[in-house]
Amino acid sequence: MTSPHILGAKEQGLREREPPPKERSTAHKWLNEKAREEFSLQGEKGFEMYLSKLAEEKIRNHATSASSARLEVMGLLLGNVFRSNGTAYSLIRDVATTDLDSSSVRVRFSRDGMEKLFASLEDAGFNYVVVGWYHSHPGHRCFMSPTDVETQRGLFSKPYHSAIVVDPISKEIDAFYLENGKVRSRPFAVYWDEFQNPYYGETVKRKRLAGDSKPIKSGKR
Repeated sequence: MTSPHILGAKEQGLREREPPPKERSTAHKWLNEKAREEFSLQGEKGFEMYLSKLAEEKIRNHATSASSARLEVMGLLLGNVFRSNGTAYSLIRDVATTDLDSSSVRVRFSRDGMEKLFASLEDAGFNYVVVGWYHSHPGHRCFMSPTDVETQRGLFSKPYHSAIVVDPISKEIDAFYLENGKVRSRPFAVYWDEFQNPYYGETVKRKRLAGDSKPIKSGKR
């Protein structure tokens, strides 16, 4: 059995695939009122990003595990990009992270954590592309700081690249992308695979994630 690997742009292509059905997708419980309105409007057309229940739980658990110390967390979004009815969308299946150097206003992968990050990427269990990153703003709400925008522009500038921001204290989550250099909000749906339990978003299991290449940074300055 060969190990999973990161697919290049040409290798990935844009295969046709129907997005997760409406009966197995829903809005995130931490969406604010404005984001819920955007979700309802976008739902009629389909979303450009679908976040798996597994990846959502890992992101939320990771952010919540550091919330009492008001520390930011971060990681990479692993998935695939498909096309349906002429529109491309990303399917985030899992995440990867590692040891972090973080404070309440900035975060980056620890230099000593690269080996652990690479191991986490190799253990993904499927071929994937990095479709973006996530990080938390504990107590600061969800937005893209100038440092976040710089990171997005430098490392995640493809149309399918997303930045998920979560505030575990205010219990908010949002996703962003760049369009012509401008930060845009990206409505998304949480989905679960067939035979999985539906997503409710109520229980948070605190656990440490395994999981951190280039020094990606987040900050408020």
